[in-house]
Amino acid sequence: MNDLKLMIPGPVDVADDVRKAMGSATIPHYGDAWVELYGEVLEVLKQIHSTQNDLYLMLGPGTAGLDAALGSVLSQGEKVLVATNGFFGDRLATVATCCGLDVVTVRFPPHRPIDPGAVAERLAADGDIRLVGLVHHETSTGMLNPVKSISEAVHEQGVAILVDAVSSLGGVPLLVDEWELDLVVSVANKCLAGPPGFTSVTVSPRAWDMIVQRPDRGRGWYLNLETWREYADKWGDWHPQPVTVPGQNLLAVAVALRRIMGRGLERHFEEFVRIAESVRAGMALMGFELFLEPEWTCPLVSTFKTLPGTRPDDIARFLVEEHSIKIAPGIGELRDQVFRIGHMGLAQSDEYVRAVLAGVNDYVGGVDRGEPPTQTPGW
Repeated sequence: MNDLKLMIPGPVDVADDVRKAMGSATIPHYGDAWVELYGEVLEVLKQIHSTQNDLYLMLGPGTAGLDAALGSVLSQGEKVLVATNGFFGDRLATVATCCGLDVVTVRFPPHRPIDPGAVAERLAADGDIRLVGLVHHETSTGMLNPVKSISEAVHEQGVAILVDAVSSLGGVPLLVDEWELDLVVSVANKCLAGPPGFTSVTVSPRAWDMIVQRPDRGRGWYLNLETWREYADKWGDWHPQPVTVPGQNLLAVAVALRRIMGRGLERHFEEFVRIAESVRAGMALMGFELFLEPEWTCPLVSTFKTLPGTRPDDIARFLVEEHSIKIAPGIGELRDQVFRIGHMGLAQSDEYVRAVLAGVNDYVGGVDRGEPPTQTPGW
C-alpha cells in the first residue's frame, strides 16, 4: 500500500520534505514560534484565495468546514439553495439538511455545468432563500463550475453564496474578493499537496453580518465560526485557535505552501494544465474518451469513459496489482461508467504521467487480446 503512486482526486502523494516535516518533533500549539508559523500559513492561504477576508484554519476534513459555514451563517429552518451536478454537490445538500436547514435543491445533469440563469430564476421565485451553495470543482466528474458567473447571478438577487473549493483551491484561479464569494471552504491535502488534517474557511463581511444577526447563537461550539473569531481576536498573540492543533501537520502544510509560492502560483496552475493535457492526449491514443466536453473539464482530474465490455473496477484493480498505481473508479450514479485520474500532488509530474500511461497501455493490450487484465468476477 505504501508503494502505490496516488493518482486519485485526493489525498495525494506529497514531496519528501513535506513528509519529513510530518515526522518532526512535537511542537506546542501556542507561543511565539507557533503564532509565527500559524500566521505564515494563513497569509499564504489568503494569497492563494486572493482575499482579505477573515480566514480560519480548522482541524478536520473539508466537510467539517462546510458544516461550520452552514451551521454558523444560518439558523435552523432557514432556507438554502444547493445547486448540484454531482456527488459532492449532493453531499453539500445532505450536510445542509443535517444542519436543520430548509434545503432547496436545483439539479443539473452530471455532464453539464451549473447554469447561473437557472439559479437566478429559482431565487427570483423564492424570496426566502438566504444562501446559495455549490461545488466549484465536482470531482465525481471533473466538472469545473462557473463560480464567477453564478456568484454574479446570486448577488443580483441579494443572496449570499458559499463555495465548496475543497478540490479546486490552489489548482485553478479562485478570486474570492473579486468574485464576492461570501464563504469558501477548502483543504490542504489536494491541490496544495499537503497532508490531510486541516480545512480552511473564509468569511466575508456580508457573511459576518448574517452570522451576528442570527436569532440564535449558532450551532455548537467547535464548528461555530464565532468561536474561532473570538480566539483569533482575543488570544491571537499566543493561542490563535480554540483547540489543540497537530503542529507537525501544520508545519508540513507550511512546507507545501512554500514549495508552491517558491515556484510561483501561476506556474503551479500552468503545470496542472500541462500534465492534464499530456494524460488526456495519451489516453485518447488508446481509445479513451473524456466524460465531459473539454471546455468544462478541470485540469485537476481527468474522468474517462470505460472501453466497451470493461468496467472501472477492472482497470483500477489492474493498475494497482500490476503497476502499483491507484486511480479512482466512478462514484455515485457514475460508479460503473467512468474512472478518474488525478493530477494533484506528485501526480503533477511527468514521472507519474509516464507510469499511468504505460499501465493503461498494458491494460488495453489485454483487452485487445480478448483477455481479462485481471481475473475478476464477471469476466
